[in-house]
Amino acid sequence: MTITIPQRNSLVQEYLWCIDSVIKQNYSLIQAARLDRDDVYQSLAVRLIRAVELYDPNNQAGKTLKNYIFMSLRYALRTCGGSQARYGFREAPYFLPNAVVSMEALEEADPYWEMRIAA
Repeated sequence: MTITIPQRNSLVQEYLWCIDSVIKQNYSLIQAARLDRDDVYQSLAVRLIRAVELYDPNNQAGKTLKNYIFMSLRYALRTCGGSQARYGFREAPYFLPNAVVSMEALEEADPYWEMRIAA
């Protein structure tokens, strides 16, 4: 199923409330993981857009769009803390295939970074 960008945007606006619902249901988990609520909201908003784009009623075995969105958002919530733990800095996207970090930032974070790469 292919949808146009205006259709996608309309569906995303219609289902934005799902993000608040997932955050509210899991707020204690978000606090325990020391995640910033705005960062979580942004990650879930990106996942909402992807869920609307990827939803295909023919391949979802009877799942409605709303159910698919909630399933996607709950999964995305579990991976929100991954960037911070994996890369050691906040506000990084979870998936960084072509990340670029300046030499100055590496030097500032770890003066011995060159030796670690060579090892």
